[in-house]
Amino acid sequence: MKKSKWIIDSAHSSVQFRITYLVIASIRGSFNTFNGFAEWGEHFKEASIQFNIDANSINTNVEERDKHLKSADFFDTAQYATISFKSTSFKKIKGEKFRLEGHLTMHGHTKLVELQVEYNGKIIDPQGQEKISFEVTGKVSRWEFDMKYNSVLEANSLLIDEDIDISIQLLLNKEQ
Repeated sequence: MKKSKWIIDSAHSSVQFRITYLVIASIRGSFNTFNGFAEWGEHFKEASIQFNIDANSINTNVEERDKHLKSADFFDTAQYATISFKSTSFKKIKGEKFRLEGHLTMHGHTKLVELQVEYNGKIIDPQGQEKISFEVTGKVSRWEFDMKYNSVLEANSLLIDEDIDISIQLLLNKEQ
């Protein structure tokens, strides 16, 4: 089966996250530097995806918090500068929805994760470049990646939640 290769257009894509703070609030942020590619046959058959994020590019719009997130309490970017993902399966669920599974490596630990993917469509831009778009969402436990920094609040709840919500908007260019 002939596969086509697609390169992530990082200028028109985004990698965002959200985590609950103090039980009642959300902290949102993004990673500004990332790259990757995907390959698949007709109708996304035998799809494979690889994705890399520069953990030092974390941005929550609060410089002191970003420094803390880069420290050994969380990402330890001095030792683990790259977050990577390599797919193991991509299966159609229903309509334009898919389930993406793969190995996520973060903070020196690799875990199998499951993400939801929605196909947004394909278009040819004014320069004749074929483009395709997806939205990827999911949830990962930071504890599974040994990022356990926390404090217990007076009501026996945690300062920072275990789970991180992930939202990735992808625009990919077909390799010529």
